[in-house]
Amino acid sequence: MLVARQNSILEIAKQVGRVTVEDLAARFDVSPQTIRKDLNELCDQRLLARVHGGAILSSGIENFGYDARRAIANEEKEAIGRMAATLIPNNASLFINIGTTTEAVARALLGHQGLMVITNNINVANAMRPVRDIEVIIAGGVVRRADGGIVGEAAVDFIKQFRVDYAIIGASAIDADGALLDYDYREVKVAQAIISNARNVILVSDATKFERAAPVRIAHLSQMHSFVTDRCDNDAIRQICAEARVELYEAMAPKPVSLSA
Repeated sequence: MLVARQNSILEIAKQVGRVTVEDLAARFDVSPQTIRKDLNELCDQRLLARVHGGAILSSGIENFGYDARRAIANEEKEAIGRMAATLIPNNASLFINIGTTTEAVARALLGHQGLMVITNNINVANAMRPVRDIEVIIAGGVVRRADGGIVGEAAVDFIKQFRVDYAIIGASAIDADGALLDYDYREVKVAQAIISNARNVILVSDATKFERAAPVRIAHLSQMHSFVTDRCDNDAIRQICAEARVELYEAMAPKPVSLSA
């Protein structure tokens, strides 16, 4: 049975997606050790999942709400977006898929010229639409109310009409074996079509995705050309990148570096 403070912690996690020991200790005026004990008990009941410095809402079959996803690792996502944008030249064609990290890439691309962007993400289309030097093409299909993603067979068929220079895709979870995972099989079908119809595929994902689980397989990390993250402390993932010659970029390393085989 949860104590009142643990119920409050769970409600905060549901609202913002991620909680930290430091913030919770200050909010409830208790010691960090007390908060760690609370988090461990919530994790034992699979209500939360521990991450460095705190915990995230545990969900193996359903994603967080859109606002919660935007709040998680926001600074890291912005850094990832800026670094990924440096990999895209002017006058390129590209897909941008659903996700809060892919949206960060879109914002970082607003200063580019001559881009043709095909997207199934209404938020990306709205962000890029006013820019004179960017042509935005939006897929048709079912609009997911939760986050403005466009999914379904119509979106898949639409994507298959194109062959672009670059694709920016995200994932809800990354297994230690390199599997890229998501929650909605309809979204996965669109992501797979995007991967199949791009010459260069860039995965963008923050480090919290190494600590999550999701049920539907998108692809494997070895199928990517580049992987942009905030940091990668996972030796298994680093080894996969090295063996498959996937260019690994760490946007929040002391000095951003590129590591390849």
